[in-house]
Amino acid sequence: MSAVSTPLPVTERLRLARGRIAPLLEGIAAGVVQREQDHVLPYEPVRALVEAGFGRLRVPVEHGGDGLDLPALAEILVDVAAADSNLPQIFRGHIAWVEQLLTLGETDRAYRDAWYARIVAGEFVGNAWSETGSGVTGKQQTVVTEGPGGLRVDGRKFYTTGSIFADWTDATARRVGPGQSPDDDDLEVVTAIVRTRQPGVQISDDWDGFGQQLTGTGTIVFTGAEVDAADVRPFAERFRFQTALYQLVLLAVHAGIAEAVERDAGHEVRTRTRSYTHGLAPLVRHDAQVLAVVGEISAVAWTARQLVRGAAEALQAAADTAHDRDSAADQAANAVAEIRTAQAQTVLSESVPRAATLLFNTLGASGVGRGKDLDRHWRNARTVASHNPVIYKTRIVGDFSVNGTTPPYVWDIGTHASVAAAAGSEG
Repeated sequence: MSAVSTPLPVTERLRLARGRIAPLLEGIAAGVVQREQDHVLPYEPVRALVEAGFGRLRVPVEHGGDGLDLPALAEILVDVAAADSNLPQIFRGHIAWVEQLLTLGETDRAYRDAWYARIVAGEFVGNAWSETGSGVTGKQQTVVTEGPGGLRVDGRKFYTTGSIFADWTDATARRVGPGQSPDDDDLEVVTAIVRTRQPGVQISDDWDGFGQQLTGTGTIVFTGAEVDAADVRPFAERFRFQTALYQLVLLAVHAGIAEAVERDAGHEVRTRTRSYTHGLAPLVRHDAQVLAVVGEISAVAWTARQLVRGAAEALQAAADTAHDRDSAADQAANAVAEIRTAQAQTVLSESVPRAATLLFNTLGASGVGRGKDLDRHWRNARTVASHNPVIYKTRIVGDFSVNGTTPPYVWDIGTHASVAAAAGSEG
């Protein structure tokens, strides 16, 4: 009679996963400045992380993954972001897709298990939800239609983070059924998991932001792209805390940037031999004013990781209720998860860019040299802070705090229907 193995505690699984990934991070960090200066997408670091099991961290142990909970995953995300802030964001769509698989019920067991096997084998998923242009809010321009050989996807997406590196992309679209037209207003919104390596998919690295430049956040054009019918599913079936999970990844990026700022400040101050005559010590590393600045940076970095941990714990509570969807406990857990990530976003969107600015108060004019590329920390932090505008999040948090108003879980951006109608009448 064979003994049943006892699963390792999550702390031990986290230690083992970190043990695989940590050895890669020094080399990844060493190349980050050169990659940014030459605009070289991090294909090699991405592949190295995938081969080290980064994509399977949340996959259950019995399916070949690490079975980490969300707080443990968040710890590793911060570690990786401290080495290269682009990398966790590249995997944001993949992280969400794995979470979706975890919420599937027994009726989808074969489908879910087949996807687990792909992920454990090293395949990963990018993201293709957003569209630009004059499209009306709530009306995706990308469509899924029935073709002679099966379902096809047509449309254009932007902000397709990670997809240029990925085997698949998770795209939102409207499904055109028999007798329907793409212009109909009542088409079902779906998600489609589309293979990226096929003739009907063209991906461009045309993101021109001043920060997070190497996330592969560019354009995808679908032209009759093939998609398996099993991979086209109603958008309404997505797990409710997906937006909060997306935000958690960005919070981890912020925390990693803060740790990188502290690391670089410490290195620059320790190795600096030139000092000002009106400074407080012959060596900068002994100057009390400079040390106070580094102390403030350090406080931001520590606080950022704690906020990420707290937000991840709230998301885990939502994950724990996902199979009891719409119960009172599930609704409450999801509301708290959304609010906790918004609260952390509110704090880190201000404190991390400020810490990246404070870095320059510890240095002389040489600190702004392009060779050091220290300004990337501010540019990256400010870019991350521009996702999901924080001014709306603070209002949502306040409304929840004062009135108990349930936060929105999904939102869209585009031309408001009334504005589009007015423009049409003027034309």
